Amino acid sequence: MLEELDIRNLGPIREATIAPAAGMTAITGETGAGKSMLLSAIRLVSGGAAESSRVSSGADEAWAQAIFALSDDAVASEHSGDTNDAGSGDADSGFTGAAAAVAKAHDAGVDPEDGELFLSRTVRASGRSRAVLGGKSVPRSVLGAIAGELVTIHGQTDQLKIAAAARQREFLDRVAGDEAELAAYRKAWDALAAMDERLERLRSQESSARQQADYLRESIDRINRTDPQPGEDEELKARRERIENAADIAQGVGSALGALDASQVDVDAADGASAVELINHAVTSLRAIRVGGTFAEQADRLESINADLGDVVFALSQELGDEGSVEDLDQINGRIHELGDLTRRWGPTLADVLAWRDKAAFDLEDLDASPEKVAELESERQTLYDAALAAADVLSAARVAAAADLGARVTEELGSLAMLGASLEVRVTPRDKADDPLGPYGRDDIAFLFTPFEGSPQLPMGKSASGGELSRLMLALELVAADTRGGADQTFIFDEVDAGVGGKAAVELGKRLARLARSAQVIVVTHLAQVASWADAQFVVTKEPPDADDDDLGVVTTIAEVNGETRVHEIARMLSGSESEASLDHARELLSDSRLTLPLARAGAAGD
Repeated sequence: MLEELDIRNLGPIREATIAPAAGMTAITGETGAGKSMLLSAIRLVSGGAAESSRVSSGADEAWAQAIFALSDDAVASEHSGDTNDAGSGDADSGFTGAAAAVAKAHDAGVDPEDGELFLSRTVRASGRSRAVLGGKSVPRSVLGAIAGELVTIHGQTDQLKIAAAARQREFLDRVAGDEAELAAYRKAWDALAAMDERLERLRSQESSARQQADYLRESIDRINRTDPQPGEDEELKARRERIENAADIAQGVGSALGALDASQVDVDAADGASAVELINHAVTSLRAIRVGGTFAEQADRLESINADLGDVVFALSQELGDEGSVEDLDQINGRIHELGDLTRRWGPTLADVLAWRDKAAFDLEDLDASPEKVAELESERQTLYDAALAAADVLSAARVAAAADLGARVTEELGSLAMLGASLEVRVTPRDKADDPLGPYGRDDIAFLFTPFEGSPQLPMGKSASGGELSRLMLALELVAADTRGGADQTFIFDEVDAGVGGKAAVELGKRLARLARSAQVIVVTHLAQVASWADAQFVVTKEPPDADDDDLGVVTTIAEVNGETRVHEIARMLSGSESEASLDHARELLSDSRLTLPLARAGAAGD
């Protein structure tokens, strides 16, 4: 929710801080006092256009900052790793509301601090602006994306958003609670889209692609015929080196064995006693000393050395006569040449050759545009299409059921909002199957059709009502959504919602705003006491004459929260324009009567 809004040098507001209630907050004041500047500040931190003309006279820059307090669940979503491309909120993260805002802030390199997000905007008199998120400069589009998940403004200039078909589909999906059906469809759609892309790539191949396929196919066959094994060329080169140096190896090993152990070679070739014999003789001599201590220890060490020599003698004896023949050398050289040809083409090592072959096999599948291959993929595509169509039908059924209920309940709400005869129809129309109806979000065309009064033609939203009527229609929509799906982790701001409303209808309007505030934060700019009396907090915007010492400042607007008797006097002013005893008594009675029968569900909301 919006925890605090700070403003400096924005229009007639030199400095102001507003801390809205968790439930419903009313912004009141005389016409022309500057209530619209509060909405301007919200739009500014939401990435709206920066107008240098809004900078206060004599100031160098205007500044606005919104601090949003986030629920523990939304902050925890930053580390949950829960991703789902479906859903009516953030298409990338799968989150909605505050959780989506946290995810988008994280993508921008900013995480909540103590459960809060800070969005600010500076507009210089020169016209340049600066957007800041959590102390870090960001593009203003980032502020817009994050604020869009946290704040919804229902004002005359903001209602056209709901006129977009995509927004209407998102709203209907939110009310329908069809996240599972939408996720199942998106999974099937993504598989179908990937197959369509693959087929398109195959069908659009030109001769160069076919030549590439031929090259890959021939290269793979060449490598497979040679059948190289990892490290085979190095092993063959080692064997070749042994064969080429066979005489030196035989002479060297024979001499070494003769010196170490004469029994392993021709005795006649041995030159004197061998090392093994000499060590054995030394051991026998030491053992013969019949005195323990160092002589026995040294004898043990010599026996250990003799054992190691025995291992060396055995290893060298295995090398005798294992060098191969000249015929073997010819075969080895031929194989090395074959392998070398492969490494020169696709190396530098045999491991690289094998890796290239495996990758080429995958590439060849996509380059193979043979009729058989295309037919195979087209068959797979039909299977995927049938699965996606079935998932779309399930999603459509959920939307149709929710659309009928949404239209009926909104129409009922409109009757209590001084809009007798007004109605809403939510139409879900499946696209013609012959025209390949499937899209990223199903097969449905969704339209919100509004009739503002009895006898009026049914027209799309945005083309059939005034700003005040649209604000009340949006209030009715948000009420039904809140009643159906529970609290929306958002702040709703209503402007002009009370246009053309009075008497009992004004009381009902205030009551419904308070009802919405049981599950979401609501801020309403109003001139009706019957609406403001339902608020948990009330702020008054007042015009102050210029200071006699500084006429250059012009008219200054102040914003102050009213409580107790101060609020009674403000309600009395709104009722009759005066503060007589009769109007004050009426104000007290109105404030006393403006209470919901059930307590507010949101923690921290007052006024029950």
